[in-house]
Amino acid sequence: MESNPSTDRDHARRFPHPDPAGGDRRPRYHRRVAMDHCSDASPAVALFRSLGDPARLAIVTRLAQGEARVVDLTRLLGLAQSTVSKHLACLRDCRLVESRTEGRQSYYSLTRPELIDLLRSAEHLLAATGDAVALCPVYGERAEAS
Repeated sequence: MESNPSTDRDHARRFPHPDPAGGDRRPRYHRRVAMDHCSDASPAVALFRSLGDPARLAIVTRLAQGEARVVDLTRLLGLAQSTVSKHLACLRDCRLVESRTEGRQSYYSLTRPELIDLLRSAEHLLAATGDAVALCPVYGERAEAS
């Protein structure tokens, strides 16, 4: 993703970093968070990255309804079988999905019911924030278009 100078400036204006000279230029609505609360966010970052791909999110959303075969997911997503298999491998490596074999067919399902709760929470959050996430200059639809 290329940097967009106008949105970078806008983002920097709204979310400035602390002044290196010791002053604090952050807006008043920011709370200071102790670093020990954020000391190892890498597992959470990996989780959300694994769900950040539209195809993987669609797969997880479909599997929240029940198990499915690769051929079912291929038809649903309109993607090549190899692409769906790679996304499933990613989700399996993250231990978000598992498979069971029956004859020559593999049936995929979610490993944890908490993932369904996470998706529901995300839907509620998106409903509560309206278009704020989609309009975000860094991660929203406008950022993807540029």
